[in-house]
Amino acid sequence: MVKVKDLTLPELKEFVTSLGFEPYRAKQIAQWLYKKRVSSFDQMTNLSKEARKLLSEKAQIDLLKLVKVEESKDGTRKYLFELEDGSRIESVFIPEKDWNTLCVSTQVGCPAGCRFCLTAKDGFTRNLTAGEIVDQYIQVQRDVGENRRISNVVFMGMGEPLLNFDNVKKAVEIMTHRDMLDLSTRKVTVSTVGIVPGIDRMAKEMNKVKLAVSLHATTDEVRNMLVPLNRKYPIGEIMAALRRYPADNNRRIMIEYVMLKGVNDSLEDARRLVKLVKGIPVKVNLIPFNPYPGAEFEPTPREQIEAFQKVLWDHNIAAFIRDSRGQDISAACGMLRIKEKACSA
Repeated sequence: MVKVKDLTLPELKEFVTSLGFEPYRAKQIAQWLYKKRVSSFDQMTNLSKEARKLLSEKAQIDLLKLVKVEESKDGTRKYLFELEDGSRIESVFIPEKDWNTLCVSTQVGCPAGCRFCLTAKDGFTRNLTAGEIVDQYIQVQRDVGENRRISNVVFMGMGEPLLNFDNVKKAVEIMTHRDMLDLSTRKVTVSTVGIVPGIDRMAKEMNKVKLAVSLHATTDEVRNMLVPLNRKYPIGEIMAALRRYPADNNRRIMIEYVMLKGVNDSLEDARRLVKLVKGIPVKVNLIPFNPYPGAEFEPTPREQIEAFQKVLWDHNIAAFIRDSRGQDISAACGMLRIKEKACSA
């Protein structure tokens, strides 16, 4: 059974011609899948009944089953999806005044093992396919309605995107192709904890989308403790990769920095961060830690975050405080998945 959301447009064209259809049918099917977001081949009314029957026998549309939705008073919606193998992943819809953002997962669990991350506590199962990544967008867009179009996608959910590079690249191609989801490349962001070969590969193969790097520390000693992969790709190598990356002031690299009380939030950390990013076109997002039951870290007090931010601005580094959304629901990444697992145990 071919999973059509796994296919780029050229692959879709190859598939439909293998069934005996004319090549132009691929664009028609893509329109139904990605513009009208149908869930059945029977809904593709400009195809003959025989064609729809054959497609139903040979191909599959939806890859995810919606298990649960939690909605915050601020409008944020957290989705729990089940995959065909029974694994579960999360997606988060974040409404803003002028746009809507979707945070998608790229793996079941995560192998990066970041010490403060709830998803890491549950281990790693497998990579998601391109279709499973794309289907998160389609299913959430169906749910929120076409009057709230999702214009921005961030690959910042469960998983390390650059450890699933090929499927992420394919998902981005499907999302940004004008005959498919037709998102602007400038509104797609891929995040990484600092997989240096992946950053270099992204520079060559996927540099039209935005890059975000989850740094979270300014010394290797602290980062080794927070992000185990730092032992393989230390801060110096990550910064060297960012200097090689084709960024500029119109398309800056985002530095993500979770603020942990007494761990990485000193003014000396701020000054070290200034030195680390000097000469690199960056924007720094300071993220208050979102605690969860059993977390070993505490959030940095607001006044300390603001003092940290001031050091960066004083050195002409754009720094913004990104408050977590959905505080009244299972907001921390992985929380809804783990909570539902505990309830069904």
